[in-house]
Amino acid sequence: MSHIEWVLCPVCGSKTRLRIRSDTILENFPLFCPKCKHETLIAVRQLNLSMVQEPDAKTQSR
Repeated sequence: MSHIEWVLCPVCGSKTRLRIRSDTILENFPLFCPKCKHETLIAVRQLNLSMVQEPDAKTQSR
């Protein structure tokens, strides 16, 4: 039987509307928190959640 957990917001720590199982794999998933209204890119493997760091936008040179 798979273990199921709620995904917690990495910004404020509250429960989101998403649950994951122990065999869930997510990459570059946009997680939205209804409490703090932040959207964060996450990656999940074996119930371990990590935030995905996006590269900063570079200015265009002419």
